[in-house]
Amino acid sequence: GKVILIFFGYTSCPDVCPVTLSIAKQVLEGLGDDASGVEFLFITVDPERDTAAVMARHTAAFHPGITGLVGSPEALAAAREGWGIFAEKEPLPDSASGYAVSHTARQFLVDKEGRLRLSYAHATLAEPIIEDIEHLLKE
Repeated sequence: GKVILIFFGYTSCPDVCPVTLSIAKQVLEGLGDDASGVEFLFITVDPERDTAAVMARHTAAFHPGITGLVGSPEALAAAREGWGIFAEKEPLPDSASGYAVSHTARQFLVDKEGRLRLSYAHATLAEPIIEDIEHLLKE
């Protein structure tokens, strides 16, 4: 019954994910009262580091309307496959983090009936996403 924005990423991502979550914050704030009809799901591609507690703290730092989702590596792999998401660990031997995760950087907009309606390239500005969500909320 809600419009859903879905994004696959990880909490220790240095660039793509913080930008996307910042835009999600702008979208949710820009929707005002209509934000109650929207769910933003941030699904980890790094289950090794992203526990439920880590995800909850991370998403809350951006906006309380962002829900971080974790699961078993197998369940997350199945979700990525279902959405056509690429994610691959890249070793960083000279980094304290040990590795990064290269991943698809698209957001997916799902309508209230659960149908995929649109996807957005990385760093799509908040305003067109807000307009699309407002349109779907009126359907």
